[in-house]
Amino acid sequence: MIDTLRLTAEEAKRLLDSREISGAELFAAYRAAIDERDEELHCYLHLCDDPGGDGIPIALKDVIGTKGIPTTAGSKILEGYVPVYDSTVVERLKSHGLRILGKTNTDEFAMGSSTENSAFGPSHNPWDPSRVPGGSGGGSAAAVTGGLAPWALGSDTGGSIKQPSALCGNVGLRPTYGTVSRYGIVAFASSLDQVGPVAKTVRDCAYLYSIIAGRDDRDTTTVELPQPVELPEATDLKGLRVGVPKELNEAEGIEPGVTAAVQAAIARLEELGAEVGECSLSLSVEYGMPCYYLIAPAEASSNLARYDGVRYGYRAAAAERLEMYERTRDEGFGDEPKRRIMVGTYALSAGYYDAYYGQAQKVRTVIKREHDALFETFDALVSPTSPTVAFPLGARTDDPLAMYLSDVLTIPSCMAGLPGLNVPCGLSEGLPVGLQLVGPQFGENALFRIGHALERAIGFDPVPERLR
Repeated sequence: MIDTLRLTAEEAKRLLDSREISGAELFAAYRAAIDERDEELHCYLHLCDDPGGDGIPIALKDVIGTKGIPTTAGSKILEGYVPVYDSTVVERLKSHGLRILGKTNTDEFAMGSSTENSAFGPSHNPWDPSRVPGGSGGGSAAAVTGGLAPWALGSDTGGSIKQPSALCGNVGLRPTYGTVSRYGIVAFASSLDQVGPVAKTVRDCAYLYSIIAGRDDRDTTTVELPQPVELPEATDLKGLRVGVPKELNEAEGIEPGVTAAVQAAIARLEELGAEVGECSLSLSVEYGMPCYYLIAPAEASSNLARYDGVRYGYRAAAAERLEMYERTRDEGFGDEPKRRIMVGTYALSAGYYDAYYGQAQKVRTVIKREHDALFETFDALVSPTSPTVAFPLGARTDDPLAMYLSDVLTIPSCMAGLPGLNVPCGLSEGLPVGLQLVGPQFGENALFRIGHALERAIGFDPVPERLR
């Protein structure tokens, strides 16, 4: 019997290569797990038929365009939309024989930190279904932890891979901006969006990243990796220098249990041979969130202007064209996209562009320079990924600011376009705590090395106690 709760993608590949199991048996095992547990967890918005072949199954966040498979971005306005082409990342998955299990739930247009903004209902955390799995990619993270997929792809704008991975207790990578193509991805904020892997182990995460990364002529922001992706082997960290930004580790709102688990993990880094030192990201932490909530909504306002009921997706009934536009957008978008569209449109409007969006872009340069200066001394930075463990469903839905603060620790490095890796580092209140490792541009291999060594040293059990 295939234990989908513990099977890693690396082990699945070994079993397939040795013909101990067939591709059909593996796909069927995950579909059986989905049938058993997804009614409770609601990770998937759409399931796919077995396409045949002998590759590893994978789940895809429902902002990733898939030919012939519905892609809704968690929004009523795209309900029923079926792309006529594959995104570049899906093309690359298929070229490696990977088989799509289905499309996972997401906050609408990837706007949220709990997956409660989905037009199709929230996902639930496999550790405790009364709690959120994080967001916006809560469906992908919950699917991997719940044994409903061996690995998955998510997308990250301000923390939407790292934060759900932290709350669900798995490994998630937000890659360096420009290393993964955005072609065929439903856009939120184009200067921030990045697709990345969610997996049970750091090695699985690195392997999936190696499949999807690289230049794409259809996305002019992409670049070739300066060095190949390495699957980490080392279990010591001798020669590596890790910085501990004071402001990210002592920020207001970090729960004591989170601090304790992260501090214990930092001590492990020293035991493994890393040189650990305190540092500062004062400007990045102070200005990161206000800067993000000007740039991201402004770009969302522009990107979401295309949803007008004319070419695809939801269309409201109306006698006049202008009324159709208005009613389609009013009925099709949920509260959070409307909120961000209004903020972003205001920031881009005549007379305010330079004062808001233009100024935020200047601050963003300051944030990047502050990070770059630290990487002259350190190979990686470490902090909690989320200030809290998974919070109860409904706890923050009436307080947008409290919800936004869920990403206060992940946003600064996202604004700088830098890679970030979440690694589970322990439990607090019986729920996972995530450790965030941030590296310099193209620094993924160092993050994988540190994360792998830490993963081996901590021995975190990724299977929720209630499912063991």
